[in-house]
Amino acid sequence: MNIGRKGSLRHKQNDSGNKHRFAMSSLRGVGQPELSKKLRTLIKTQNHAIGAFEQAGKESQSIASQLSEWGESTEDEALSDVSDKLGVLLAEIAEQEDLYAQNLEDSRGVLKQIRNTEASVQPTRTQKQKIQDEIQKLKYKEPESTKLVTLEQELVRAEAQSLVADAQLTNITRQKFKEAYDLHTAAVIERAEKQILLAQQARRLINLLDDTPTVPGEERPAYAHAEEGRDILNDAEAALRGWSPSVEPVHSASAGKLGSNAMATQSLPDRTTTAPQTEGLSDAQRVEALERAQEETTTTADVPTPAKTENAALAS
Repeated sequence: MNIGRKGSLRHKQNDSGNKHRFAMSSLRGVGQPELSKKLRTLIKTQNHAIGAFEQAGKESQSIASQLSEWGESTEDEALSDVSDKLGVLLAEIAEQEDLYAQNLEDSRGVLKQIRNTEASVQPTRTQKQKIQDEIQKLKYKEPESTKLVTLEQELVRAEAQSLVADAQLTNITRQKFKEAYDLHTAAVIERAEKQILLAQQARRLINLLDDTPTVPGEERPAYAHAEEGRDILNDAEAALRGWSPSVEPVHSASAGKLGSNAMATQSLPDRTTTAPQTEGLSDAQRVEALERAQEETTTTADVPTPAKTENAALAS
C-alpha cells in the first residue's frame, strides 16, 4: 500500500482488471444430506454477501476516481488538489472492502468443514434408523424369527457407530465454529479500524479547502496547502503500516486434545450416556458387542480433515 507515492488517481489506467468472483450454478444441493441442509444454505448465502462486498469495493473505487476527475475539471486549484488527494484515500478505504471480502471467504471455508462433517454423519444415522425400522417390522410380522438376533447385533454396531459419529460432529462443530467466527469478527474489526484511520486523515484533507465566501470580482488567496496534503497522505500510509490487531483473543480448549479422527486424545471425565436399545441380546452379549463396535469405529472412523475436504469445500 503506497498512498503517499500514489499521490493522485488521475490519468492512470486501472491495472487491477475486472475481478470476477468464481461462482457456479449447479445441482450440488440436490439430494444432499438433510443434516447439512441449513448450514449449506448459510454458506451459499455468505457467498452472495461476499460478492456484494467485492462489488461495493469496486464501485467505491470508481467513485473515488470520478471525484478526482471532477475536481480537475472545476479549474479550481485548491478544489482540484484536495479532491484528487481525497480520492486517493477514498480508493484506499474501498480497497479495505476487498480485503474484508477475502477474510470472510477464509471464515466461510472453515464453516465448510462443519458442513462436510455433518454430511458424513448422516449415513450412520440413516443406517441406524433403517435397522430399527426393520426390527419393528419383523417383530410385527415374524416375532419368533431368528433374524431378529442378527438385526439386534447390527443395531448395536450401528448405535456404537452413531455415538462415535455424533461425538466427532460435536467436536468438529464447536472447534470450527469458534475458528470461523474468530476470523469473521477479526475481519470486521480490521476493516472498521483501518477505515477509521483513513477517514480521519480524509477529514484533515477536507479542512485544507478554504470555503470563505467571496464577493464578485474578489480573488481568492493562492492555494498553499499542496505540500501539507502530501504529508497527510504520508501520515495515512504510516498509520496503516503501523496498524496492528487489538482484538479480544478467542481461546480454544481443543488444541492438542483433538486427534486426526476428531476424537479426544486425552481421558475425559465419565459422562452418563443413554444405553442403546438392544432387546433380544443378553447383557453380556450387549456389552461385548457395544465395546467391540465402539473400538472398531473409533479406530477406523473417517471424518473429513482439511486435506480430505479441500476439494469438497469448492461446493458453495
